[in-house]
Amino acid sequence: MMTPLDIPSVQAFLLVAELQSFTRAAEASGTTQAAVSMKLQRLEAVLGKRLVERSPRAVRLTAEGIAFRENARALMEAHDRALNGSHVVRQRLTLGVSDHAAGSELVAIMGRLAAIAPSLTIAVNVGFSRDLLDAFDAGELDAVIVRQEGSRRGGEKLADDDFGWFASPTFTWDDDAPLRLATLGARCAVRASAIRALDKAGIAWTETFTGGGLTALAAAAQAGLGITPIVRRIAPTGLVEIGSARRLPKLGNSKVMLHSKVSDPTKLAALRTVAAAFRGAATRAG
Repeated sequence: MMTPLDIPSVQAFLLVAELQSFTRAAEASGTTQAAVSMKLQRLEAVLGKRLVERSPRAVRLTAEGIAFRENARALMEAHDRALNGSHVVRQRLTLGVSDHAAGSELVAIMGRLAAIAPSLTIAVNVGFSRDLLDAFDAGELDAVIVRQEGSRRGGEKLADDDFGWFASPTFTWDDDAPLRLATLGARCAVRASAIRALDKAGIAWTETFTGGGLTALAAAAQAGLGITPIVRRIAPTGLVEIGSARRLPKLGNSKVMLHSKVSDPTKLAALRTVAAAFRGAATRAG
């Protein structure tokens, strides 16, 4: 008689496959790395195939693992339908994310979440940390990933970031002229911190581009419109850090925090996956 597949083991495999880490998979599932590894070994024994290649630096799927991943996703979707009837009940997770916290990594993180939680509708609001925290406090968002604001307490730390001054490799600045800045606008806390540092150092500045989100900000900097203060981890390709060369003031660092009011098990599991994926991306960038 054929041994049936164990659903928790299949779930563990999908987490490892999407997060590319036993440690992050354990965080996402609220268990230990040893427990995740044991489930993977049990699944591999049942299938008679090696699904994952483990090394100190990385976790990669084997050819058999890549082939099994689609079957695993289909199995979990069928499992959800069996539990919830002919129509999967779609729940909604409203998540606020600061543009300066996630950057381009947000696309990859959301892709992994969609693969892990196909029955969940995810509504993502991107904005300034201050505005997102206000919406969270008003009950308009289930959770937010933001930069630490002022003396606010609580939350779960996802990353420690440091900032730099980034510009196009062709950017020029005459020391006798004001430094040209590209920023996200007046409500951006990163902008405020950068301006305080410039004022303290006695460096004159002028804004030549504001607003538009991180993508537009990167385009403005790449076009040579100005220099932008941005987290090193999410600095777009094509920009270089010129702060040291131009003797600009150091910008310090800040924490990326997750604040959540989620208690529903499905939403909580999805949010744990987001947090684990974010930590993984931050670690690889560091």
